[in-house]
Amino acid sequence: MSNIIDQYRITKEPYYRPVADEVELFEAAYSVRMPMMLKGPTGCGKTRFVEYMAYKLNKPLITVACNEDMTASDLVGRFLLSASGTEWQDGPLAIAARYGAICYLDEVVEARQDTTVVIHPLTDMRRVLPLEKKGELVHAHPDFQIVISYNPGYQSLMKDLKQSTKQRFGGLDFTYPDHAIETEIVAHESGVNADIAGKLVSIAERSRNLKGHGLDEGLSTRMLIYAGSLIAKGVAPQAACRVALVRPITDDPDMRDALDAAVTTFF
Repeated sequence: MSNIIDQYRITKEPYYRPVADEVELFEAAYSVRMPMMLKGPTGCGKTRFVEYMAYKLNKPLITVACNEDMTASDLVGRFLLSASGTEWQDGPLAIAARYGAICYLDEVVEARQDTTVVIHPLTDMRRVLPLEKKGELVHAHPDFQIVISYNPGYQSLMKDLKQSTKQRFGGLDFTYPDHAIETEIVAHESGVNADIAGKLVSIAERSRNLKGHGLDEGLSTRMLIYAGSLIAKGVAPQAACRVALVRPITDDPDMRDALDAAVTTFF
């Protein structure tokens, strides 16, 4: 068992800067094994938060990047051919439930709804996972917890969680930190000084004001760290911002000009 699960342990503390009481709330939720749902924009720190909490709680973390092609078998497991015949291989959800890990389903709305319903028996008082193809009922380990995340900004009628799924979870809202905290995060993670980090955050704040007015999303904290990392390596700030901030986020010439102008204002 230890050989299977130890590879999922986080051995080095991830950097995470709390912005409110999310750490204490998650700890309380884990103490009663409440399934948790993290909602927030791309690149605001949801995944880093889960990694930090797994480290803090000293629990293995199994992360699944959900996509529209993911099947229930990808989560729970399947029979595979081997030299000796067919052998059952647990999927990530089954491994987490069987051995007591935190299972993190990232961007869960990208998965098909007929796939996500397999988590339902694990998210109520039953805490079981039926392996129908194998004819086994896995009772979740006492340490098991399931965490999901998604970006509400991308919700649509075709890509949203069922109410029967949502109401099985506790929820934490995430957003981009305020200016001072985000500056601290960007400086720490990229290696630039606070002055440059603050300018990058100011550029991001301007872009976020354009959400819904030409941009689907504003610049994320993750993107600011990329730009700062380039600057820390000696790349000129305007060039770093062009590569890491402006060009990835839009192809619209007018919007690029507006963002380039914001960069020029601060650099």
